Amino acid sequence: MNVLILGSGGREHTFAWKLAQSPLLTKLFIAPGNAGTDALGENVNIKVDDFAAIKTLCVDKQIGMVVVGPEDPLVKGIHDFFLADADLKNIPVIGPQKAGAELEGSKDFAKEFLFRHNIPTAGYQTFTADNLEEGYAFLDTLKAPYVLKADGLAAGKGVLILNSVEEAKAELKEMLTEAKFGAASAKVVIEEFLDGIELSVFVLTDGENYKVLPTAKDYKRIGEGDTGLNTGGMGAISPVPFADDVLMEKIETRIVKPTVDGLKKDGIPYKGFIFIGLINVDNEPIVIEYNVRMGDPETEAVLPRIKSDLLELFQAVGNGTLNEKTLELDPRYATAVMMVSGGYPEAYQKGKVMTGIDSVEDSIVFHAGTKLEGTEVQTNGGRVMALTSFGDTMNEALAKSFASAEKVKFEGKYYRTDIGFDL
Repeated sequence: MNVLILGSGGREHTFAWKLAQSPLLTKLFIAPGNAGTDALGENVNIKVDDFAAIKTLCVDKQIGMVVVGPEDPLVKGIHDFFLADADLKNIPVIGPQKAGAELEGSKDFAKEFLFRHNIPTAGYQTFTADNLEEGYAFLDTLKAPYVLKADGLAAGKGVLILNSVEEAKAELKEMLTEAKFGAASAKVVIEEFLDGIELSVFVLTDGENYKVLPTAKDYKRIGEGDTGLNTGGMGAISPVPFADDVLMEKIETRIVKPTVDGLKKDGIPYKGFIFIGLINVDNEPIVIEYNVRMGDPETEAVLPRIKSDLLELFQAVGNGTLNEKTLELDPRYATAVMMVSGGYPEAYQKGKVMTGIDSVEDSIVFHAGTKLEGTEVQTNGGRVMALTSFGDTMNEALAKSFASAEKVKFEGKYYRTDIGFDL
């Protein structure tokens, strides 16, 4: 089977690396891909939301399955585009249709879904520029810190946690009346703050059946000790040590099953990943948010721990037979450490030559923001490369990832040396 992966980051390189191991695979195409995916298949210079060009590629290359990496094409309806096209409708798309993608595309939609299906989540209200004063009044009823979330997609940057009510009101005004996050903040969700430790739970579903994938914890802030600006993610660990059988049983019965059942009850077809962002408050799991794809860099720690044939699992998602498959996992820890460009997440330069990649032996190298210039690998993004390692303990795995990160060289390289510090 010929498979097309949409995307260009570390998540997509990890998908390519895993799918390339399947005996069911004939050829892999990655659009647009990066320097790492180039070694596993054919990179095609097409944007992830250029549906017409994606159709041409699928027809020309006899693509048998499309795996959607990022959220943007899902929220824009790529799965619906395939179903509505006579030439494409029989190609399975791994990723929900537009209606299901609203779980990530609209924070307000997600909160309504959670409340409707009695899934534990923080109290909230949603506001627009028309009822800004009511938003101020709602803030006055809450205790600090204050959580403001842009309703739409804001590339992971649309969530603010503020310590003073004055600051929260000023930011609310800026989001609603001055489009701080563009169209994404035309609506803003204000939520009560929950104090606990976060984890990510990943579910693969065919709409009826589901498999709970390994848990992970990622580290979003640029600075050591979780300080500084938010990033796309500086590293991840799987499994999460505190996610024991008792907590996982609560997560499955109170959150995972009601989510899959809730989609069915609401008549929302869903084939793909559900990424549930949770917070553990005194051993009680509460949903912070949904995403409708795998996380990045969590994918780089989660997928390597799956021993089963991923393409076989994806086929089962496509034809609704996921219940017939077994999910086999590696019991060891996997840790992913992300190397980023100097200046990220603010201004940074691209095109820095990378060396030492071939000298990495104890880790799997997952390219993120890289490109090939002739035979040279160059930086091509803020998050450049993830180094994933296995170990019987978290610290053993981390030591390997950190040692590997020292071997790869490029001007302005930075990575956090405290991934897992809070575990």
